[in-house]
Amino acid sequence: MKVRNPRTGALDYEIAPLGDGALRAVEQDLRGRQRAWAALPFQQRAGVLEAFASAIEAQATAIAGALEIDTGRRAISRIEVTASIAAIRRWAGRAEGVVTGAYPAAAATSVPGITARTRLIPYPLVGVISPWNFPLTLALIDAIPALAAGCAVIVKPSEVTPRFIAPLIAAIPAELPLAVIEGDGKTGEALVPLVNYIAFTGSVTTGRKVAAAAAHAMIPASLELGGKDAMIVLASADPVRAAEVALRASIVNSGQACQSIERVYVARAIAEAFLTALTEQAAAVRLNDVDIGQGDIGPFIFEQQATIVQAQLDDALAQGATIHTGGRVETLGGGLYLRPTVVSGVTPDMALMREETFGPVVPVTLFGTIDEAVELANSGDFGLSAAVLAGTAEEAEAVGERLCAGGISINDGSLTAFVWEAEKSSFGTSGLGASRMGDSGILRFFRRQAIIRQTDRPLPIAAYAEDAPR
Repeated sequence: MKVRNPRTGALDYEIAPLGDGALRAVEQDLRGRQRAWAALPFQQRAGVLEAFASAIEAQATAIAGALEIDTGRRAISRIEVTASIAAIRRWAGRAEGVVTGAYPAAAATSVPGITARTRLIPYPLVGVISPWNFPLTLALIDAIPALAAGCAVIVKPSEVTPRFIAPLIAAIPAELPLAVIEGDGKTGEALVPLVNYIAFTGSVTTGRKVAAAAAHAMIPASLELGGKDAMIVLASADPVRAAEVALRASIVNSGQACQSIERVYVARAIAEAFLTALTEQAAAVRLNDVDIGQGDIGPFIFEQQATIVQAQLDDALAQGATIHTGGRVETLGGGLYLRPTVVSGVTPDMALMREETFGPVVPVTLFGTIDEAVELANSGDFGLSAAVLAGTAEEAEAVGERLCAGGISINDGSLTAFVWEAEKSSFGTSGLGASRMGDSGILRFFRRQAIIRQTDRPLPIAAYAEDAPR
């Protein structure tokens, strides 16, 4: 299977998706190894995870170099490696305390003489299907806590960005029941019925298919899907600073992030100043087409995404929207680039305002009242995250609490990309299942078993007799 280079456009890499027989062999091997892995004390599992982190550290240049080719960007690829190392070490250090503290020891129940306690039993095999926008981060964000919990894990990264798989595999300790496999959509489809728990990150369309397959297999699923994140800029906000935040939160990684701001609602009182500042700042952003070591944003990773974004922009323009900067996907050196695109005059019915964009586009809508802004921000099917900017954090938070989204950034944008401690749910079609942030990030990988002990004499059948005293 040929793989495209996002900077050159060349099909310069190949993968061999696993067939059903090979996939089943991986499954059986991991299931056999999982029992011994789960039986290890937490400290020993933590030691293996620490060794994994150290091995990735030793392979950092190779892994980051492969990610750089996969994604067409350099700085964020290096950040992915260092952040993943930190995440492994964090779970290695925290897993035991979180799990042992999740449930108290046996306690009395509401029935005299009966006590109960809850055991946490790891799912034997967890499947992870990860996307192309942050290949390493999103391959490991579910895999690492699952491993710390005592599960075995199969990771199927996106076929769009598979080059990092080989150097990552080279870093996996022999004791760690983790397999990272090459594969396409059919491989992911075949994976679901083979595992006991599936974690998926990707589009709503594919997420629905994964959810249906998980339901058919009667296994739980964690789905982190698309977003159409809104930002509300209140009249008390500094318009220039707000423009700076909105731009960064919208175009980092060329907008190819689920927590990107894709709709901005700004108070009429500061709209002109905000739009002027936003346009000036967007026009100053540099593409890194000539030199990957210079510039601010890179190419589209996935060729099809450039087509989707351009179609949304063309549709908005045809319906009367105004494009202030950018607006046209350019082919530069074989890569597909879009300069940061500021759009005004948009309406809620436009595809640009209803569908996920996943590109460096900032649509701006004016509002008169806070109620109007909240209604606009809450419109649509998505509810991943959102943001509110105001003169004070208290004012922004009062509005943020009215928004239907899982993570609300106050006086900043896309903070869910930086913070792992706060648990959050995906609202609407943005996903389902337990939070992968906070303590829930590991606790979701356990089944609960209740141990209920009778300390008095068990009831005889006579206790249920029709004429027994009540």
